[in-house]
Amino acid sequence: MSISSAMNAGVSGLNANTSRLATISDNIANSSTNGYKRAITDFASIALGETGGKYTAGGVTTTSFRNIQEQGTVVTTSNATDIAVRGRGLLPVTPIAGVEAAGTPELMLVTTGSFQPDAGGYLRTPGGLALLGWPADAQGSVAAQPRDSAAGLEPVRISGGAIASEATENIGFGANLPAAATRAGEPATPLDIGVEYFGNLGTSETLTARFTPQIPGAGQSNTWLLELSDSASGGGTIANFEIEFDDSRSGGGVLQDVRLPGGGAIGTETYDGTTGTLEIAVGGGPLSIQIGRLGQDSQLTQLASDFAPIAITKDGAPAGNLAGLDINERGMLSAVYDTGFIRTLYQVPLADVPNMNGLTSLDNQAFALSDTSGSFYLWDAGDGPTGTTLGFAQEESTTDIAAELTSLIQTQRAYSSNAKVIQTVDEMLQETTNIKR
Repeated sequence: MSISSAMNAGVSGLNANTSRLATISDNIANSSTNGYKRAITDFASIALGETGGKYTAGGVTTTSFRNIQEQGTVVTTSNATDIAVRGRGLLPVTPIAGVEAAGTPELMLVTTGSFQPDAGGYLRTPGGLALLGWPADAQGSVAAQPRDSAAGLEPVRISGGAIASEATENIGFGANLPAAATRAGEPATPLDIGVEYFGNLGTSETLTARFTPQIPGAGQSNTWLLELSDSASGGGTIANFEIEFDDSRSGGGVLQDVRLPGGGAIGTETYDGTTGTLEIAVGGGPLSIQIGRLGQDSQLTQLASDFAPIAITKDGAPAGNLAGLDINERGMLSAVYDTGFIRTLYQVPLADVPNMNGLTSLDNQAFALSDTSGSFYLWDAGDGPTGTTLGFAQEESTTDIAAELTSLIQTQRAYSSNAKVIQTVDEMLQETTNIKR
């Protein structure tokens, strides 16, 4: 009978508002939990229809879910490996308990995390989630990885890079040679410049460039013999070049020709005119020295001035201790050493799924894939639909306390009203039983 359906509808209303109260209480309890996503309870009516002119109350049912795609406020922190995502995307993580296990790590996803190295060097959250990334090689390059699988991901570990160095591979050499030094009758006085570079083991070595003017019988040669010697090779000469400068009105003072002297090469030295570099071999391996291209504004010049080194630049760094970590907007996690050297260690990708709100919620603000979320794809941060990664930052809870307290009042009133319906039906049934008296 309709009066019984009214009671059933009231009971379903009590249950529905109880469910809503549960999500509200969870939201309020986690209002200060970084990365927490607000839970929402949706109400839906149940229609049983009308039979024989009598309406039957169906009541209400609820569905609860987390609004994972909602973005919380990003706030700054003092920890470089506090990571947040500005925009769409999730960070890949795995339980720290399983990082030593062989095979593909169990993939879980978070929107933010406070990661710190543990005793084993793994970057992990206080809740036990280890950050996953693609490892970089010694040059800081990341190999091509599968994007629809976690097979290439591994737990980010820092302890192996506590001390590191970088060998010098490129030197920029800028100097002015005095134009009058190559005139007939001038003394062939050599001019030396020493350049520090770093070997494969982080040792400091010295490359010495000796410029000797070539004195003609008459006039001016504008030609110099460049001898390069290396401390890592016993201090002996490792390369010779003959350098000639232009003395024309349009190109006075710039490089006109770079060639091997008449005796040929000592080793494997060459000059590449397209790049303007001298290619030589020092004790630790090949080295490129940028001196400029022919006929253009070059780093080596010959003008009526004193001998002066203008700009000496080089890459590489001596051995240094790990001073800190840094992650850039592209997800490249780097080690920063006290010598100023920066080495890329890992690339942290961002995962995206078709339906973020379909992910399964886990402990510690983590999520797992489900049938309704769809399969994941790993993007480079900033590519495709994903946002960028931020260090020194965390995403706050998406809970709005004022809105939740307002919903709490509404839920309490709705619960009381449904209880009143049940009370009213009870009184009506009591009146029905009183008819017999």
